[in-house]
Amino acid sequence: MRLLLGAIRLFVYRALWYWLGITSAGRALVRALGSPDENLRSIAGILLAKSGKRAERLLLEALNRRENLPTVLTVLGSIGDSALIPQLRPFTNDPTPEVAKAAREALKVIEFAPKT
Repeated sequence: MRLLLGAIRLFVYRALWYWLGITSAGRALVRALGSPDENLRSIAGILLAKSGKRAERLLLEALNRRENLPTVLTVLGSIGDSALIPQLRPFTNDPTPEVAKAAREALKVIEFAPKT
């Protein structure tokens, strides 16, 4: 039941942010990337990735705050926008191995993403 309520909350956040432009709801969705529940982290990541370029600003804010870095980097890679490469590249040398690995993988995903 807790997972269901958490998932519903994430879908509501996404709707409020995506359709009504309520930025605080979008930031709550980004914060959910750090949830202790792996399922909720995955749902938040999918919702942000599916939002595409619209999510970039919120994710870049989180990147600059070093908030949930491995997951934020992964989601940014999933968006596939090559314009993000300059922001992601410095993280490939991050002292935290998980962060550096996530940055390298995000860059690979972007490299192989279909060009639009």
